[in-house]
Amino acid sequence: MSTTTELTETTLLRFATAGSVDDGKSTLVGRLLHDSKSILTDQLEAVERASASRGQEGPDLALLTDGLRAEREQGITIDVAYRYFATARRRFILADTPGHVQYTRNMVTGASTAELTVILVDARNGVVEQTRRHAAIAALLRVPHVVLAVNKMDLVGYEEQVFASIAEKFTAYATELGVPEVTSIPISALAGDNVVEPSANMDWYGGPTFLEHLETVPVSHDMAHCHARLPVQFVIRPQTAEHPDYRGYAGQIAAGTFRVGDPVTVLPSGRTTKVSGIDLLGKPVEAAYTPQSVTLLLEDDIDISRGDLIVPSKDAPSTTQDIEATVCHVADQPLTVGHRVLLKHGTRTVKAIVKDIPSRLTLDDLSLHPHPGQLVANDIGRVKIRAAEALPVDSYADSRRTGSFILIDPADGTTLTAGMVGESFASPEPVKDEAEDDGWDF
Repeated sequence: MSTTTELTETTLLRFATAGSVDDGKSTLVGRLLHDSKSILTDQLEAVERASASRGQEGPDLALLTDGLRAEREQGITIDVAYRYFATARRRFILADTPGHVQYTRNMVTGASTAELTVILVDARNGVVEQTRRHAAIAALLRVPHVVLAVNKMDLVGYEEQVFASIAEKFTAYATELGVPEVTSIPISALAGDNVVEPSANMDWYGGPTFLEHLETVPVSHDMAHCHARLPVQFVIRPQTAEHPDYRGYAGQIAAGTFRVGDPVTVLPSGRTTKVSGIDLLGKPVEAAYTPQSVTLLLEDDIDISRGDLIVPSKDAPSTTQDIEATVCHVADQPLTVGHRVLLKHGTRTVKAIVKDIPSRLTLDDLSLHPHPGQLVANDIGRVKIRAAEALPVDSYADSRRTGSFILIDPADGTTLTAGMVGESFASPEPVKDEAEDDGWDF
């Protein structure tokens, strides 16, 4: 079988790396790309030159992903670095996320679409607060698989007990968070132990190498069982002589499958019709599924615009102005009760008010701090929001796309908060609405 044929038949795994600063995330990624022969010669030569200019004897593999000038100067990762590579068994999209606390928001971005999250810890330090924060975010985002990579085992003499103690502590914490699966792997990214090839220094470890686990972890892209959702991004009216009456509704299918003849409902209006045609890449098809970008044609001429949601009539979500969610606050400015914001859900953006902040999660013991009054950068908490218009929201447990939203500062467009509808570590007691009447009476 040719290499081209093999790659077309392999699955795609999206994964993200996370961990505290200097735990070795970028070095691990660089080692993975280097040892799996997934980097070009000129890329390696550029890294060797950059390493030599810094007085290093060998190539600093972390520079393969730390692409920003500021990152190379400081020796840290700031932005999310995306890399695409493939082996004979699988294709990969990798997001290398920052370790600094102030860049935790970027970890949320990198893990939001991941099927697997790699959380690194330094074998000398074990589980620290940032480790717990990243585990909590992975749990909130419902990432199906979590890998605990215990790095720098060479600096603790490759001791099995050090690895076992860290793995036990982290697994217990992740289990409390509701993480469905944790795989622990002892590695040395700098030396290459258990990254691509098995380590001769840790013969006590009988599990897979890091790459072997990435190649074999089960990944399901079958979204046919999910309720179909198409957020309308654009209304297409070409007005040509060939198609004088063409009216299509374009967007990326967020979940499920649409077929010609399906009865559908347009939300939030609630009007119903049927799918009369589906255009994919300019050609008609009988069915389309996530994550394809398509244009739906409908039997009836209905008033539909950007921000509307097309769904199967039998599986239509309810619409509501009142949303309860768990959020990760990512902005420097606090989120407070009574805060006026813009809520972006799918392709729709509406005015909203933060009516209450019932609780904030304490990462040390997973307890809930009741009524904190505000959330500051990197806080995880529960919020109650009232939108100016009814929104068709799903539970995040049912759909990561239509069950999520972001809150935006209406003054400057800054992203404030990433939210997951219905997600909760616990069920706080019902609370009285504390937002003051400020004229935004929705």
